[in-house]
Amino acid sequence: MTQPPSQQPPQGGFGAPQEPQGTPQPPQGPPQTPPQAGYGYPQAPGQPPGYGYPQQPGQQPGPYAQQPGPYGQQPGPYGQQPGQQSGPYAQQPGPYAQQPGPYGQQPGPYAQPQQYPGAPAPGGPGDGGAKRKPAVIIGAAAVALLVIGGGIFFAMSGDDDGKKDPVAEQSKGAKPSGSPSVNEGNGNGDGNGGDEDLNAGRKKGEAKVLWLQKNDIDLPRNGSDVRGPWVVGDTIVKGMYRTVSGYSVSDGKQKWTLKLPADLCAAPAQTTTNGKIVIGVKNGTTDKADCADLQMIDLNTGKAGWKKSVKKNGTWDFLSDISLAISGDTVTVGRTGNSNAYRVSDGKELFGKQSGNCQPFAFAGGPKLIAASNCRTGDVDNPQHQIQELDPVTGKARWTYQPKRGWEIDKVYSVTPLVVSLKKEKEWSILALKENGQLRTGITSDKGDKFAPDCGSAFAIFGKSLDGCTGVAADANTFYMATAADSSGLARTNKVVAFDLNTGKTKWKAAAPSERVVKPLRMEGGDVLLYVEAGYNKGGGIATLAPTGGTPKMLLQHPVSTSQIESTFYNSKVVYADGRSFIASGRVSARNDKEELETKTMMAFGN
Repeated sequence: MTQPPSQQPPQGGFGAPQEPQGTPQPPQGPPQTPPQAGYGYPQAPGQPPGYGYPQQPGQQPGPYAQQPGPYGQQPGPYGQQPGQQSGPYAQQPGPYAQQPGPYGQQPGPYAQPQQYPGAPAPGGPGDGGAKRKPAVIIGAAAVALLVIGGGIFFAMSGDDDGKKDPVAEQSKGAKPSGSPSVNEGNGNGDGNGGDEDLNAGRKKGEAKVLWLQKNDIDLPRNGSDVRGPWVVGDTIVKGMYRTVSGYSVSDGKQKWTLKLPADLCAAPAQTTTNGKIVIGVKNGTTDKADCADLQMIDLNTGKAGWKKSVKKNGTWDFLSDISLAISGDTVTVGRTGNSNAYRVSDGKELFGKQSGNCQPFAFAGGPKLIAASNCRTGDVDNPQHQIQELDPVTGKARWTYQPKRGWEIDKVYSVTPLVVSLKKEKEWSILALKENGQLRTGITSDKGDKFAPDCGSAFAIFGKSLDGCTGVAADANTFYMATAADSSGLARTNKVVAFDLNTGKTKWKAAAPSERVVKPLRMEGGDVLLYVEAGYNKGGGIATLAPTGGTPKMLLQHPVSTSQIESTFYNSKVVYADGRSFIASGRVSARNDKEELETKTMMAFGN
């Protein structure tokens, strides 16, 4: 299937990327070329209403671009029915009818969640980045519906002097001291989280609880988001507030801690292959500070490497929010209207703001560097986006794909193969692209299916991440996505739906274990790696699902006796590496200092 034909250059200003709101739609036609107009001004993020009502066939063009399509005139991304609206392929009918939309006024299985320990405490802002509830997408015959909820929390620092310190200091032990030396593993921070024997109730066939960690960081009033965790060799690393710390994967003992001079404000989803990472740190401690300082860290040792500040490139370069992505030895810094790329190994700037009328605002890393760009148009309500694969050393585009006007690049669910989420107001779409950037297909779902990809924090005005979503996975010919949890029965449960990347159609559906909810994490040895959530009197675990579907096979069954603890991690992040599973809170906060230090933050299981 080819891409839609070229379009005329758009005219005028530009809008900041917003959250997805539609469904995917398969296009046809030759690839498009990028627009020729200049770059415009940022648009303040809107508050989109809930999805609209289903449209009649032929009423709305889709994201595929000036090509009639096999799916009828159906709108794109999160909620459209086949044969009724066109998708992101530019005047190409799309597969999904309009449904009430991603943001709003629509309860879903994730609306009004229970208050977990570590959930943002009421009564004030937090440290940047809202806790976003997983998006919910309802499919109606080739339709999906997205429902997003979540609060907004702003950073509140206890230090308002605005002084800029060195970007990082290393310290020994569990509490940073300012000393540049590295903790060599003196046993501080035993990873036990208390004297309780967490394996006392373990049954035959269940994994061991390797360790349980409690918070040991004095946090601002409304807590802090957690960055990571990343596993590098025998070390698991996470960052929170003004520290980045490494712990032994086997016993949870702290190996090193790096103290930061200000709030940790950005981090990539993955490290380099040799365990290096570049994080974003606020350039001051007042509420006017930008996320403009970069710090490289070797996560194997905790040693701080190069540091530098991102230079503001003109009036419309907003550094209050940035997103970082790593591909090879390149780290990219994305935000509205501008971008930069640096060599991870030495900090050398590789490329900056692009020439022409389209500017990257976010990147997805990994085996390829994918850029989402916004192009100047004359209508802020009708933006022109494009997606490109860039050479990570030079920044030159290897190919460009441009969806129809009005469709915005929202997330990259997979880099290889390339699977992209787009949104347009109240619509949502998922596209698969070929290696050369030509359109491969648009994903269509069956009537009644609801989906719940979890892409973390939704609140970023001028810098949003493209990658890092869970609940999705892909191999060469199949895209896997978990449905939203169905609570209509005695217990919550869901399923995994597999879509053919060559046709966009459903291949099969696999139910989660009885009364359980599963979430795809990634591919593992040709199978889909799943996290099985803990439930009432049921331990969680790690499982695999064959590419042909069937019944999930448990790799690591977490104990029933600790299921209650496992269920308390707020906005949990799950990592599986070398036969061990790690569950970390995505945010830590409490009502008072005593409760804050009793908050469980990370747990590890293994055989």
